[in-house]
Amino acid sequence: MKQRASPIKVIQSAAFVENFHSPDLSLDVRPKNYSLHQAFFYPSLDGTRHSFANIGIARAKPEQQLSSPPATPAPASKKKSTKVKKEAATASPATPALSRKRTRTNVKQEESDVNELPHNLGTALPTPGADADAEDHAAATPPAKKRAKRASKKEDVAVDTKVAKVEGEIDDVVEDATPKKTPKKKENYGLTPGMTPYPDYPRPTHEECREVVRLLEKVHGQVIVPKEIAPPSLDVAGCGEVPSVLDALVRTRLSANTTNKNSSTAFQGLVARFGTLKEGIGKGSVDWDAVRRAPQKEVFKAIERGGLADRKSKDIQAILQIAYDENQARKDALTNPDDNPTGAEQEPDSEKDQEITKATQNVISLDHLHLLSTDDAINKMLTFPGIGPKTASCVALFCLQRPSFAVDTHVFRLCQYLGWVPKTAKKRQPKVDRNTTYSHCDVRIPDELKYPLHQLLIKHGKSCPRCRAITGQSSASWEEGCPIEHLVKRHGAKKGGVSQPARKKAAKAAASADAELDDGAEEDSELSDAPTNEEG
Repeated sequence: MKQRASPIKVIQSAAFVENFHSPDLSLDVRPKNYSLHQAFFYPSLDGTRHSFANIGIARAKPEQQLSSPPATPAPASKKKSTKVKKEAATASPATPALSRKRTRTNVKQEESDVNELPHNLGTALPTPGADADAEDHAAATPPAKKRAKRASKKEDVAVDTKVAKVEGEIDDVVEDATPKKTPKKKENYGLTPGMTPYPDYPRPTHEECREVVRLLEKVHGQVIVPKEIAPPSLDVAGCGEVPSVLDALVRTRLSANTTNKNSSTAFQGLVARFGTLKEGIGKGSVDWDAVRRAPQKEVFKAIERGGLADRKSKDIQAILQIAYDENQARKDALTNPDDNPTGAEQEPDSEKDQEITKATQNVISLDHLHLLSTDDAINKMLTFPGIGPKTASCVALFCLQRPSFAVDTHVFRLCQYLGWVPKTAKKRQPKVDRNTTYSHCDVRIPDELKYPLHQLLIKHGKSCPRCRAITGQSSASWEEGCPIEHLVKRHGAKKGGVSQPARKKAAKAAASADAELDDGAEEDSELSDAPTNEEG
């Protein structure tokens, strides 16, 4: 009987058949002109035809005894057999040995497993340390097969480029850890010292400011401007209420965009890690020179519990470096009879000697800002990294004890509710934000009311059941009311606004309360605004 022509090369032994159909199909001996139908069946030595789909079953059956017994093949795992079945099923949709439903299920499962592999997670850049991990992994892993080593030169170049880029970024981080001379920032906050950005907007008037102070002091207590600044606390960061300008600046920077508790925790971390000066002219202050010279990572660790530690640690070290450079320059100028630094003409000789001593002992200080005018001092602080109008104004108000109306988020919200800034700016005027509100109100509010108004508006913005940012008409405490209800017009759907009848009712209630106070109903109360004998 004439044997049918085989679409595959002549098979010499059954052992070769087994190896040919092993899961490792790296060697393909099919002729180039084979058809899909021809490839599905192949003749064996006994003249029978087998299909690729039946490979796993055929291999499990006992082979016919041959004159020279074949080598015993390695036992195939269930996983490898399944893989061969899937490849055969993919080659032809009509598989006699397997149902179409089962074939589709297996293919889907195979795709799901491949997508879950780590190397299919995308094209993200390698993270720092990835090269060392890859070398350790390569040392513990046997050499890959030839197919796994195939890669185009373009891919190698792309990987090398990405690795080089990451290494460059790592070098930049390492370089940032060493304090350097930091260039001054060139950010324009649009401030107009001594001028309002809304010259045709007549509010707030002096009378409005006094009325708000009077009403809020009934609820939150009287605010008295301190004559002297208390010694600094090492437990509370505060917002600039310390004698040292540098301390005030750093503490206020730590308090930005976080709670008082978090900023105090961050400051305590600085004290614990870098310590304080035990003796000398700066005794009791944080060792800021140690903070300046430390790697940025250590400063980050010290303040990380306060929030935004990465940005704040870099800003603090940059401020310290700028202050250190200025101290050394001023020392050189003060010791030179032909040179006078800024403000030296107003500085007593004793303070000049103290400034020289601090610079010689590397005790960093910014106390020479006391010699500048309020606007010049604020403009100088605005040149430091991370210092904006709010921080500079707080330091001027609490540390330098200058009249300045610092505007934070609570003050800004209440200024809008009170109508002290326009809702929308006119053409060619800057938009209404915290900075323009500061510039406008700092001109319109009397100097003697800036300190109490700042304190009272913050206290009220945090505690009022209606003026707090998160409250609305559905809040449980909404019915408790607001002492300045008749003066405000809140925006936002949840606030509901204030109707005219409600404003008139609140104004009448305020007038009645004043009448009761005049009759002595609340005599000696801490909420009374009547002057005492001590106040004169």
